[in-house]
Amino acid sequence: MSEMYHCPKCGRELRYKGLCWSCKAEQERREVMAWTPEQIQEKLNGLIQHVERLEENSWDGDFLNLLHCHGICSPELARAALKAEIYDPAELYYRAPEDVRDGLIQALLETKDPNIAGHLLCCLAMQGDSRVLEVFRELEEHPRPWRKKLYVDPSVYAHTGGWTFDKAGNRRQLNFDTCYPLIKGDRSRDKAAQVFRPREDRCPHCKGRVVDILTLDGRDARLNFLGLDGVITATCCPNCVPWEEPAYSRFTLDGGSEAVFPYSYGAGEEDEGDWGMEEYANNPYVLGTEPVPLFYGAHFDDLSTVGGFANWIQDANYYPCPDCGKTMKYLAQIQWDSLDYMEGTLYIEICPDCRVVSMHHQQT
Repeated sequence: MSEMYHCPKCGRELRYKGLCWSCKAEQERREVMAWTPEQIQEKLNGLIQHVERLEENSWDGDFLNLLHCHGICSPELARAALKAEIYDPAELYYRAPEDVRDGLIQALLETKDPNIAGHLLCCLAMQGDSRVLEVFRELEEHPRPWRKKLYVDPSVYAHTGGWTFDKAGNRRQLNFDTCYPLIKGDRSRDKAAQVFRPREDRCPHCKGRVVDILTLDGRDARLNFLGLDGVITATCCPNCVPWEEPAYSRFTLDGGSEAVFPYSYGAGEEDEGDWGMEEYANNPYVLGTEPVPLFYGAHFDDLSTVGGFANWIQDANYYPCPDCGKTMKYLAQIQWDSLDYMEGTLYIEICPDCRVVSMHHQQT
């Protein structure tokens, strides 16, 4: 049997010496966050001057760090990428200036290649202004020949940029314009966000305990951006929720919440023993003290966040509200690995009007 070690920072059991993957990622992220303004400008200038790096590797480290850790979406970089006909990653064009937008629209209307059209739709979704909405609506009503080779309509491609529109052309924002991380802290002092709170009621499928997987107090000043003067609670069976697409629960602003059962897709293995519940419930996560860039949670596998953009493992997936039918709004993501529970990510969405949340799981 191989010798076991422990992470010197968090104490997690390991089969090797050194930091665990999560603590190592956190350390690297702190180093990036500590870049000076001069370092940031130097790296940005390097990307602009050698934008072909992004064609060779769309996961270029400098670009990802500038975007996710520093929130930099450079008009100059977008112009250089457009000139080089680089359309991946789409985040290059987040809220890009009008001249870049017009260049992307022209390229989209001229192309006959469905693959390029798909990339351009994602880029324009990231730019996302009223002119893009007009173009997307026109293309949805009068499709180009390449549409037959794509899987979804422009209104679904718009999800990439965190928005969509209905048949009347009414725009609906699908993400919040503020992002906070869930960080390790003192849960006895900060209860604005609580993760994995076991309840006494049990799942009708696996007999395991139901949990309030995430509770957010919208009355906390940091969560004012949610626009709800009360408590938002997402409730599910953690054993069965990976199989449900999605699971729903209903909440009341006084802190009440009920999971919507039965689930449609079978269940996890029966688990009446509540194995590990206390350990998961004693996790250290609280709401961060300061907001972070909107894309902060959209790349790192170890980060759970509230608001901003999600780190979709598969495609962006926004579900309809079961009550009003409107597309729900992305609220938060919880990395199961951070709880040592399982692999993958739980995505939580909300319909503020109907007081409904959805939860669905993705993993590689």
